[in-house]
Amino acid sequence: MKIGVFTVLLANKPLEEALDYLKDLGVEAVEIGCGAYPGEAHCKPAELLASDTKLKAFQNAIKSRGLIISALSVHGNPIHPNKKLAREHHNAYERALKLARKLDVDRVITFSGCPGADAKATSAAWIVSPWPPDFAQALEWQWKERVIPYWKEAIKLAKNNGIKKVALEMHPNFVVYNPETLLKLRNAVGPEIGCNFDPSHLFWQGADVGAAIRAVGDAIFHFHAKDCKLDHRNIAVNGVLDAKAYTDELHRSWIFRTCGYGNDFAQWKDIVSNLRLVGYDHVMSIEHEDSLMSAEEGLRKAFQFLKGVVIAEKPGVAYWA
Repeated sequence: MKIGVFTVLLANKPLEEALDYLKDLGVEAVEIGCGAYPGEAHCKPAELLASDTKLKAFQNAIKSRGLIISALSVHGNPIHPNKKLAREHHNAYERALKLARKLDVDRVITFSGCPGADAKATSAAWIVSPWPPDFAQALEWQWKERVIPYWKEAIKLAKNNGIKKVALEMHPNFVVYNPETLLKLRNAVGPEIGCNFDPSHLFWQGADVGAAIRAVGDAIFHFHAKDCKLDHRNIAVNGVLDAKAYTDELHRSWIFRTCGYGNDFAQWKDIVSNLRLVGYDHVMSIEHEDSLMSAEEGLRKAFQFLKGVVIAEKPGVAYWA
């Protein structure tokens, strides 16, 4: 298992400067944002697809520093009821598939998306309760008319580009937000659907992350190393559902933290051990969204913390067994 970084946290640095910084830190892999919500600060797919010279320079910048690309990321909402936004995010996904093929990257990360509540909607509607009855009806409509039809075609597109791992990040405000909804879509569409497992989104929902890892199993295609701190004083009053700004840290029920500042070594060692148990041996990609730390400090602290929990070598022969 390798420690990597989602490079959007260094978007203020040019690509080669960011790569030098990560190499000096000791990072082994990079996850590259390719459009939609992550932006294109370090990778402009349309330009790379149009120029072999630029493509080779991009590849060499990464390879020459001894790094690998763990995944291309285009987290977006390709089924948004705003057709312009949905089309932009779908096009970013399609370009990422084509670029992944040229770069010999075998997985692309995005969100499942979230449609509106009906065909006339103009805003996305995340539905998490079946009552009043119109919500249950809307949820059924979303999956039948928007979610499954879109992803059946999107996976065909992935396979046509030689990509057999589309990693959907389980994220609230999208239809896939936990293991149950991920596996529902995977069962409906095919084994090319898997997840980018980010424990921070499951911590605040109250999930046992080790149990969630086991439930998802070999459908874990990528992993985000990001922590979450539950504020039990605020939860005691308001519960875990919280729409306040992420920067209102003092009053929120939970906030994203760098690894080790939400959960301790024991929790993260259990996460790593369960990843090993289900056969995941790719990259733990640090995603920094800790509003109490600078990107650089959060990255340094996360990297040092993960060095103490990651299992880097393959297991030996169990001679005693």
